[in-house]
Amino acid sequence: MASLAYYNGKIGDPAEIKIPMLDRAVYFGDGVYDAARVYKGTVIDSSAHIDRFYNSAHALEIELGLGKAEFLELLLSLVRRLGGESLFIYWQASRGIAPRDHTFPPGGVRPSLLITLGEADFPDIYRRVSLITAEDTRYTLCNIKTLNLIPNVLASERAKRAGCQEAVFHRDGRVTECAHSNVHILKGGTFRTAPLDNWILPGTARANLIKICGALGIPVDESPFTLDDLFSADEAIVSNCGCLCAAADYIDGKPVGGKSPELLRRLQEATLRDWLAQAETT
Repeated sequence: MASLAYYNGKIGDPAEIKIPMLDRAVYFGDGVYDAARVYKGTVIDSSAHIDRFYNSAHALEIELGLGKAEFLELLLSLVRRLGGESLFIYWQASRGIAPRDHTFPPGGVRPSLLITLGEADFPDIYRRVSLITAEDTRYTLCNIKTLNLIPNVLASERAKRAGCQEAVFHRDGRVTECAHSNVHILKGGTFRTAPLDNWILPGTARANLIKICGALGIPVDESPFTLDDLFSADEAIVSNCGCLCAAADYIDGKPVGGKSPELLRRLQEATLRDWLAQAETT
C-alpha cells in the first residue's frame, strides 16, 4: 500500500525516515498526537482535529511554532503528494531533540513534527463489532492526546487475543471510553455518552454524533453511565474517525444491543451522509 512520511522537513518512505535517539518522543513519550481520515483530498473534520492537537500541545506547554492554517496546508500538501481517494493521516509533535533530562529542554529547542499517511479502507459503518471490558488503569489526564498509551496498547492486545475489535475501559463502576474510541449507548430513545472531563478524550466523532442527534431530534444525555447500563443498553456504540458509529454485538462474550435497530440505522445513515458531505463541499 502506498504511504508517505514527514519528519522535520524530510519527506520519504516511512521505513526510511530516521528519528534521532534524542527526540524526547523516544525516551519520554513527551509529545502529543492526532489523526484523521482523508477522503477525496479532504482531511475530514480538519478543524476539530487540528484544534484538539493544538489544545493538547498547549496543555503540555509545547509551542508548535506554526499557525493552524499553515499546519493544515502542510497536511494537504502531503495528501496531494501521495494521492489516492481514501487515506489515514497521523501526526505528532514532541518537545524536540535534546539530551535526556526530565525537565524541559533549554530555550531554543524546537518541537519535532512527524506525519505519516497511507491508504485506508472506506469506513464500514454498518459492521457490528465485538468488545471486551478492561479496568481503566490510565493516568488522570485522559483528555490530553499524549503519546503515553501503554494501558491502551495492552488493552487493545487483550481485545485482539479475544477476537474482539475494542476494549471498553471502566473506573470504579463507571464506563469511561475505549482503548482508541469513545463509547456510547442508546437507551429508551436517548443517546447517552460520558461527559467531557479528564477521564475521556473529546472525540471528534463523538462531537459529530451529538450534533447529528440534535438534527434528528434524538435526546442526548452527557452523564456518566455504568457497566450495567452498557450491558443492558438497547444499542452499544463505539465511535472514532475510522469507524464513525459502529454498534456492538458482543461484550465479554455476552450478546448486547440489537433492540433499537431502526434508531441505530437512522443515526448511522445520517453520520455517513455528514461524513461524505464534507468531502463533497470542500
